[in-house]
Amino acid sequence: MSNLFCLACFFVLCLSGGGMMDKLAETNKLVHVGVILDLSSLVGSVANACIPMAVSDFYAAHPNFRTRLSLHLRSSDDVLGAAFTALELINKEEVNAIIGPQKSAQARVVMDIGLKAQVPIISYSATSPSLSTTQNPFFVRTALDDGSQAKAIAAMVQSYVWHEVVLLYEDTEYGSGLIPYLTDEFQQFDIRVSSRFSISLDSSNFTILKMLNKVMAMQTRVIVVHMTYSLGAKLFLLAKEASMISEGYAWIITDGLSSLLDPMGAEVIGSMQGVLGIRPYIPQSKSLESFKRRWKRGVRSGSTKLNIFGYWAYDTVWALAKSVEMVQHESSGVTRQTYRTNATQIPEIRVSTIGRMIRNKLVKTKFKGLSGDFSLVGGQLQSSVFEIINVVDKMEKVVGYWTLENGLTPELGKPVNATYSHHELKPPIWPGNTKTKPPGWTIPVAGKKLRVGVPVKLGFDTYVKVNRDPYTNELTVTGFSYDVFLEALALLPFAVPPKPIPYPIGSNISSGTYDELLYKLKLQKFDAVVGDITILANRSQYVDFTLPYLQSHVSMVVKIKDDGRKNIWIFLKPLSWDLWLTTGVAFICIGFVVWVLENRINSEFRGSARQQVGTVLWFSFSIMVFAHREKILNNLSRFVLIIWIFVVLILTQSYTASLASMLTVQRLQPTIVDVNELRNNGDFVGYETGSFVKDLLVKQLNFDESKLKSYGTPEEFDEALTKGSQNDGVSAIFGVQQCIELFLAKYCDKYMTAGPTYKTDGFGFAFPQGSPLVAYISRAILSVTENKSKMDALEHKYFSQQKACPIDVERTKVSSDSLSLYSFGGLFIITAVASLCSLTIYFTMFLQSHWNAVRTVHDDSVWSKISELVKRFDDQSPYPVPATDVDATISTSQSVEALADVGNEDADTVAGDNIARSSSNL
Repeated sequence: MSNLFCLACFFVLCLSGGGMMDKLAETNKLVHVGVILDLSSLVGSVANACIPMAVSDFYAAHPNFRTRLSLHLRSSDDVLGAAFTALELINKEEVNAIIGPQKSAQARVVMDIGLKAQVPIISYSATSPSLSTTQNPFFVRTALDDGSQAKAIAAMVQSYVWHEVVLLYEDTEYGSGLIPYLTDEFQQFDIRVSSRFSISLDSSNFTILKMLNKVMAMQTRVIVVHMTYSLGAKLFLLAKEASMISEGYAWIITDGLSSLLDPMGAEVIGSMQGVLGIRPYIPQSKSLESFKRRWKRGVRSGSTKLNIFGYWAYDTVWALAKSVEMVQHESSGVTRQTYRTNATQIPEIRVSTIGRMIRNKLVKTKFKGLSGDFSLVGGQLQSSVFEIINVVDKMEKVVGYWTLENGLTPELGKPVNATYSHHELKPPIWPGNTKTKPPGWTIPVAGKKLRVGVPVKLGFDTYVKVNRDPYTNELTVTGFSYDVFLEALALLPFAVPPKPIPYPIGSNISSGTYDELLYKLKLQKFDAVVGDITILANRSQYVDFTLPYLQSHVSMVVKIKDDGRKNIWIFLKPLSWDLWLTTGVAFICIGFVVWVLENRINSEFRGSARQQVGTVLWFSFSIMVFAHREKILNNLSRFVLIIWIFVVLILTQSYTASLASMLTVQRLQPTIVDVNELRNNGDFVGYETGSFVKDLLVKQLNFDESKLKSYGTPEEFDEALTKGSQNDGVSAIFGVQQCIELFLAKYCDKYMTAGPTYKTDGFGFAFPQGSPLVAYISRAILSVTENKSKMDALEHKYFSQQKACPIDVERTKVSSDSLSLYSFGGLFIITAVASLCSLTIYFTMFLQSHWNAVRTVHDDSVWSKISELVKRFDDQSPYPVPATDVDATISTSQSVEALADVGNEDADTVAGDNIARSSSNL
């Protein structure tokens, strides 16, 4: 009744003002404008009330304008009616612009008519982004197109860390137009649209309930709804009836519903508790407040609720009136034209004389309207601010805003971080009257099993093994990994029955890789993946891993060298060649130093030159086994020998230990100890079929992919390593720790690990991103792994039958390097310093005792003095017969004192006399 009343008022206003219109025509020029509304709709009835108010308010504010808009209202609720109405307005009423039509499907047809008639079609409500204002310049949208909210919706979904959504949309031009834009924006945040459902406007309650049951059976619990208010009201009433407006669900509505919540009634809003919505932000202003007060006082306030489409309709009239006034000064002398078509059934279309100029002025018009800043870019209204609302207790609570510059924020103008976070919004109330954020994913409903993908391969099946009963065709899955998974499931507070689904891993055409198996989670082919799955950073980009249930790393296995004990020269290997050479030189040097220090006072170091050389060599090397017979009389010699004997002791002990090690474990040495050696030699290397190790070899270790070969069983590993790289085999095989251990357990007498290890995060179970099972299973894994008796029982069950190596696997850590000179450099330096110091002291004392005699040499040349010193050093004067070491030491001291006191006398003679005197005293 209110709609009919408004329409009657509109016509009464036009008829009663006929005389006034004639009077105004004398001074003001009338510009005819068509208005196409659907008066039976909520949007149409509000616009019907706002448009006359806009005309009245505009000319009251601009009484001096020389033009006046003459509105011609028509009502149409379908596409065909809108098309005929537009033709009638253009040809009969000679309108120069048309406001409307209201629906996107109607606008698509009417805009083509406007293009031919050069009449701008100005729509304040056709928001489908499929309607292009650039392809049809005579279509002007004074509303926001739905595509502008796609970024805000995607940002909101991403901020709550949801990875999948379900789309419910109206099966119309308006409903389907937004879907491509939403999908594209979701992809930017790696959010997957798991399913989409279109609903017809005439769908029955049974059809909608059937669709809702399909949604309920899915695991995704984030639902985005895009439809008009009439269909949306029916949907939420039925969703509440189906218990889908409850805890665990998250509902998001677009501005088509968010902007019309208040007029939808208390019952509908009551069925939408906890729903989040997005709608354009309308800034508060004095003109807006004034308009709202007049709206409440007017007769139109009966059952018609004001909404954003009314504001846009109001601003549209103001923009058009401004444009018409500017066009009036440029429109003189324009002749009328007619558009003719070859089709006889289509009437001729009148071409507007000023329509193009109106359009050109309209797209440049800017002012402050009820809805905010009115500014058209590309022929449509622009806005970069949306507000996020939360339906709580039949009211709309604003929980935040989205802007193109700052993204999500709880308040306008508040600075935010570069990344989105739901903490930047005020905490909403979710369906079920809870403040706990829905996980966006749910445990499969009763009767539905958890689809578990398990890798199936020929070898290394200790962790997962799949057997199929030939009679019942049922699958039986065993293995260490799968048993740990079952133990974890048993600890969950709810029942999750698993349904194992085998996935072949191998090198044939029908087989895949571990990465392809995990990607099936993203494609929703599986609900979980269980097996020897290594946790990797690149995999975590599209799946979620639980905590590791087993630690792991990647290592290299190579052949063992032939038994080194067969080498007759193995006794030379404990020391490196430079250490051998340095040690030999050191022995000779020490012998020489002792000979120098003992030569003048020790008869055992005297004799012919050949005898003295023999004595030096014999003494030097006999020290190594402490077999020297010569007595040492000089304290400096004793000091040098103390240091050297200590060095010799360390050298001999180290040599003995190293040689013993080589003779016993030399057979455990690897043929290759360095990855660089493999690359430099261009050797072929192997890896387990389907594993991530291939990427590690290529991307991290820089192997040429053409040098890689894959193998699936321990037997294939053995055959490839036995052949070697030169015979169509490989020189080394890389694999995860568990795989290598199983292989070595079978062939430990032939192969060993070598080189560095490459750490991974271990084995874990994989789930789709956002799965709530990840947290539950991770906590259960901690309980299982901390239960030592349980883990010991599982390890004994699957690994006790493996062949034990005669020597522990840690044997691989033995190094075959010889002892190097660098390891003993400090000892040789100490020995050299001690020897040099002793020689320096000795020669200093010798020079002091013989300097006076040398100074009296008649020839003053340096060479003569040196020759004299050498002669005195090698003088065959009497030397003591060593009765005892103590006596010899005393005699030597007395001789040195006598030498120091003698002037020109022969020092050797004095020394001999003193020595003889000492002997006679004895």
